[in-house]
Amino acid sequence: MKRSALIIPISILIHLLIVNGFLLWFIPGLYLNLNSILFYNTAWLLSAYAIDYYPTSRKERFFTNIHKPLQLYVLFSLAYFAWFSLSHTPIADLGYHTGFLLGMFGSLLVYRILFYYARARYREEGGNAVNVVVIGRDRNLKKIRKVFDEPDLGYRYLGYFDNAHSPSPTYLGKVEEAFSYMRKQDVHEVFCMASRLSQPQLFNLMAFADNNLKKLKIIPDNKEIFTRAMSIELFENIPVLNLRELPLETHYAKIVKRSFDVVFSSLVIIFILSWLSPLIFILMQKESPGPLFFKQRRHGVNKRVFWCYKFRSMITTEDADKKMMTKNDNRVTRLGRILRRTSIDELPQFFNVFLGDMSVVGPRPHMELHTEQYQSSVDKYLVRHFVKPGITGLAQIRGYRGEITEQSDIVNRTRLDIFYVEKWSLWLDVKIIAKTVLNAVEGEEKAY
Repeated sequence: MKRSALIIPISILIHLLIVNGFLLWFIPGLYLNLNSILFYNTAWLLSAYAIDYYPTSRKERFFTNIHKPLQLYVLFSLAYFAWFSLSHTPIADLGYHTGFLLGMFGSLLVYRILFYYARARYREEGGNAVNVVVIGRDRNLKKIRKVFDEPDLGYRYLGYFDNAHSPSPTYLGKVEEAFSYMRKQDVHEVFCMASRLSQPQLFNLMAFADNNLKKLKIIPDNKEIFTRAMSIELFENIPVLNLRELPLETHYAKIVKRSFDVVFSSLVIIFILSWLSPLIFILMQKESPGPLFFKQRRHGVNKRVFWCYKFRSMITTEDADKKMMTKNDNRVTRLGRILRRTSIDELPQFFNVFLGDMSVVGPRPHMELHTEQYQSSVDKYLVRHFVKPGITGLAQIRGYRGEITEQSDIVNRTRLDIFYVEKWSLWLDVKIIAKTVLNAVEGEEKAY
């Protein structure tokens, strides 16, 4: 426990050694002066401080806050190139400097991997351990035990106290006996189930913890309403449960996802739709004269209505906004079947992405009529409308795309959409896009 205070200083030192080592090796001419050394080291430290990079929790693992090193690398890259301007030094080879930065960041990521690996092995051998007891037993005890039982987190669960006697081998006695036990044993942290204690008992426990150097953590009486997306906010000193805190609500996530959408959609529009649209229009007129695009009102984020665009794959009918596409639908043209089988008909939605109505990845938007139908028949259906709809999504790559033939289809689609909303990451988007392309090449059973 005492040595754990050295983890952050040692990590800072190693990071600075890696950064300065790379700077000295690759740009010695620019680096070897006092101003450059001070600037780059200060830039690293200030960037790390700005994003609260170094303070880590016991439960943190390599991927827990993976966005933080990425943020740090972006900030330092900006500072790196800024120095060229401040020092009036021309950038002779941009590719060289970009490769240098990527190599340096790769080395820092390798250190991060080794750090978490070494820490996990050290804790599994008994180092950096925290002895914990629980006071009060309710349904949350089994859940929190799963965390305590993870060997790489370094918790050592000693047992629990509760006034209801139990034959459990981890039962240590009644609540009143906890104080004498903790005086004799080396207990570092105390987890208290608020649902099992009265107010006087809680106050006594808080006073005991303060007077005996024990860290007290109170688990509130949650009435079984906790979810993986829930968070706690403080209003003055009043804890308030936020039922659904989503990754895409942070400013960082919004900027990253929107930037990705703009760049990706721009590339598709310029390099694919610019020549593909006229070609499809010519082929379309030979079989079914009419407009190139089919547009339909659909619900987006917060149920905001927008026009969703597709290459027209059917003959124009009056029930287009009411009747969902079905297998062997006689409204589909021959060209339309090819477009739908390859998912090319969805490409015009990149215009929707560029305009900001949609995202490349997200829950698929439904027709207004179906949204009204599903929100009353499918539990938590509208959670998927907390984020922008997407051209592709997690549900689509798992087989839940196209026609809804059974209630389980829309239920499972909603379940996967909610999982995506709650667990979004840029890496998850990349994996979904890659799987979508693969499915389009291989063909999908429900792509008709």
